[in-house]
Amino acid sequence: FSTSTYNKMWTDAQKDLDIQLRREREEFLQPEKDRVKAFKTLAVSYIKYMQIFRNLETAHDQLLHQQKRTVIRQVLEGVIGRILEMKKEMVELENSEFHYIDNILEDLKLLPEEVEVPIPRYFIKEKLEVLQQRERILDQILRDAGLQAEKPVKAMTFEEAIKIIQVAERARQGRCRAAFMKQIYREKKRERKTKHEVRTGPSPDDAATRIQKVWRGYIQRKKTEKMREEEMIFLGMSLPPHLRTTNISRMHAGQVNALQGEVQARHEEVSIKDKLRETEGHDIKETLQDQIGQCFIECRHILGKFPDYPTKEAGGSMAILSQKTPEQVAAELALKKEMALQKKAQKEKKGKGKEKTKGKKPQKTGKKVSLPAEEGWKMAPSNFLSIMEEGSSQYKAVWQNRDEGWDFLQDHDPELIKEEKREEVEEEIRVQVDELMQQKLESLRLAVDGEKSDKQKKGRKSEKVRAASWENSRTIDSLYKELVEEGLLIKAKTVNLSDYVGKYSYLGTTLRQVDAEPMPSLADVRQLIALYGILPLGSQIVHEKAPVAKALLLAGPSGVGKKMLVHAICTETGANLFDLSASNIAGKYPGKSGLQMMLHMVLKVAKQLQPSVVWIGDTEKIFSKAAQKAEEINPKRLEKMLPKFLKALKAQDRVLLVGTTDRPFDANLKPFCKVYQKIILIPRPDYASRFGKYFRRFLLWKHIILQNGGAITDLLNISCLAKVSDGFTQGQIVQAVQAVLSELRLQQMTRKPLRTAEFVTALARQDPVYKEEEETFK
Repeated sequence: FSTSTYNKMWTDAQKDLDIQLRREREEFLQPEKDRVKAFKTLAVSYIKYMQIFRNLETAHDQLLHQQKRTVIRQVLEGVIGRILEMKKEMVELENSEFHYIDNILEDLKLLPEEVEVPIPRYFIKEKLEVLQQRERILDQILRDAGLQAEKPVKAMTFEEAIKIIQVAERARQGRCRAAFMKQIYREKKRERKTKHEVRTGPSPDDAATRIQKVWRGYIQRKKTEKMREEEMIFLGMSLPPHLRTTNISRMHAGQVNALQGEVQARHEEVSIKDKLRETEGHDIKETLQDQIGQCFIECRHILGKFPDYPTKEAGGSMAILSQKTPEQVAAELALKKEMALQKKAQKEKKGKGKEKTKGKKPQKTGKKVSLPAEEGWKMAPSNFLSIMEEGSSQYKAVWQNRDEGWDFLQDHDPELIKEEKREEVEEEIRVQVDELMQQKLESLRLAVDGEKSDKQKKGRKSEKVRAASWENSRTIDSLYKELVEEGLLIKAKTVNLSDYVGKYSYLGTTLRQVDAEPMPSLADVRQLIALYGILPLGSQIVHEKAPVAKALLLAGPSGVGKKMLVHAICTETGANLFDLSASNIAGKYPGKSGLQMMLHMVLKVAKQLQPSVVWIGDTEKIFSKAAQKAEEINPKRLEKMLPKFLKALKAQDRVLLVGTTDRPFDANLKPFCKVYQKIILIPRPDYASRFGKYFRRFLLWKHIILQNGGAITDLLNISCLAKVSDGFTQGQIVQAVQAVLSELRLQQMTRKPLRTAEFVTALARQDPVYKEEEETFK
């Protein structure tokens, strides 16, 4: 599609966002007592935001203009965060991770595929080079450690080499002989023709016929080409001549801009920044010095002494020039002193009160017992509404009514870059001014008050301590290499979330109306993995401000794709994968100190090279009720350390702990549920996912057969296979297909098509998931 298509998509998304923000201000301010109505309101907003998310993501991925993409990116991250906030509210209202909104989708005339959570492509595109470099390093470490074998090179025997050379040489000689004989034949033919013409003389009729033949062929080719061109223009499959030149130039511009636009913009930004520093830098420096110096004099006039210069962490001169008068600064200082004295007095009173009332129960007064009337549900404050509103206002101010007829190449706008770079130049100059003014303040104190601050000495001392501790610590590269060699950092398989095939369930609302809790569908599982795993790990802003889970548990029967989903999270976000399964860490880093060192290494590398996923397979063994084994092979030695591991993760650390289990009921539930904040039940595939007649993209049987090299014919009854495989998991279906489609069977497939009975026989050798086992997961 053209650039105008994606510009229109962005415009439509912004209009929908403005409508949604206006609707939120009207509907979410008033409390709602009816929980069903509140959930419906939330679900409609969730669907609307998801549609906006899809349009913004497509526009961000396809547009070439870097400054447009920056604005879209800001709004896009705000929308992602708002979706996660709404998901949290929906979970609290229904007390369930799975929601069934098929009736709302029907009212809005939407398909479930239209509200599928898209995975932003910039998660991988923006750091593709880093990920490729990291993959090469990982492969090299694995090869050096002997954990990964190089691709075997088939050795050639001496006789085979001679045979290949002989074949090539004989073919070359045959080609040369054929060319030589062809040349001899042409020379003889030319000699015979020349002799005939000399004997009979040239014929005028033959010459005229030859000229006519060449001319008529040329004229007819031109006519045919013109007719074909007119037909293509009439059908709308080709452009008229006056627009064709523009289109060719546009295609060329798109290719060039896609490859060189970002580099060109960076060079332009640097040159603009240098020009601003040269032209406006001196004036900015003088203005800042005058303002800070004036503030020093006014503060001394009011307080009687010079103020302390704010540290770099406190903002430096920004804290001084916070648009406050000296009187306000003095009032703030006085207020802080009063607050400190009040807190001290309160602490003393509390200490005395505790001694007096020790051992006595406090009496309950009538005022404490009385509760306010239930106001109903009300939407919690959002961290992302301001981000979306800011991006929306920026779009309206700059891009909404912008005439882009002149901007054929979709290049950057220098004036917009100047506004951004002016702030950066001012910040750089401010750092230099802070150093100069700090020295000037010390000189003024010595000259006027005769004082000297000890802050510099303290700062130097702390810097020495930090430097010493940094020298003693190991580098990330050495820790990374050790974790790879120990098998704790493994290579994730390249699996996309879309490869987890499964259909949406349309009976959820109907079953809930008759008080029956439906089993979640595989499409619901995909949604939760995207919302809780992929989106927070992919965006730093979303992870810091949105309600995210530090730990995620995937529970379900064996073969439903739990490990595949773990690898999909890593593939979609470019995350490192750490394997802390009980079977993998057995015998490694023995003792309590060894375990602490291992977790410290994992945490340090995971934070430094974020995003990262820490995977614990068969996690119920860590929390099992069974008796303890020897310390080195005891799977329960991680039980007490995992809460501390999670506590060490801050909001800015994009690290996710993912546990997988097929027997969660064997674990001690209290510590188990304390560690895993979100538990996702993964069921076996239902009939719609196994068959899916009208949704070929999500057809499980067909997808697996085609993936393994099979061919679908009329002799293969997919509906029958879908019915017979009720109770079997995706893994068991894959095993059955692979057992049938051997190398020999694939060779025979052209003359002996696949039949239903072959797969039924292979499937019958496996045990299905019985209903009793499925009920235990509920």
